Amino acid sequence: MIRQEQTHSSNGPEWQDSGTLQHEGLERKQDELAEFERSSTGLRYLLPSMVTGLLATPDYIRASLIGTPGNHDKVVGRKLKRQAVLDDASKQFTFILTEQAVRWTCLPPTAMAMQIDRLAAVSLLPSVRLGVIPLDGRMPVAPLNTFTVYDDRIATVETSTGVMVFRARHAVAAYLAEFAVYEEYASFGSEARERLSSWRQLLAS
Repeated sequence: MIRQEQTHSSNGPEWQDSGTLQHEGLERKQDELAEFERSSTGLRYLLPSMVTGLLATPDYIRASLIGTPGNHDKVVGRKLKRQAVLDDASKQFTFILTEQAVRWTCLPPTAMAMQIDRLAAVSLLPSVRLGVIPLDGRMPVAPLNTFTVYDDRIATVETSTGVMVFRARHAVAAYLAEFAVYEEYASFGSEARERLSSWRQLLAS
């Protein structure tokens, strides 16, 4: 288990500093995430800026690790291994991605097209609801951070300097409520795949 820097409040979040995570091994962090996924049945992911590892191609994962020290091959392997959980019919995954997250060009056009194809393919899995929020609609609220909610037990929030892990019931409930707001503005199913297809076509131009 990765050592965590606790806040002073017993009900406060557990703070995982990015430097500590890198020092103790990003592969171990992947094991912790895999345990969260294994022990949960309802998983919700808000992705305002980039694609999460469960949805990523190997090339995309490698690009996301640029500038991060450590053995990238091992981290990529752990992330790809975790993707098998998406085939578990006993779980329900809901991913909401902004258009920016889908189209953030961290790869050449051909590789980005493959990443978008991966999103479309995953959206067809029985255990997955994948929604997108386009930029051409009205969005009265703005997501500030990537976050994940595991059932009603745990919420993890990513920042540029680390990860906060919330276990207090009121905090997790707040993230569930926030997720529900974005869910109302997201397109799912065939409409989401049409959006993905149109963004993929833009890569050619």
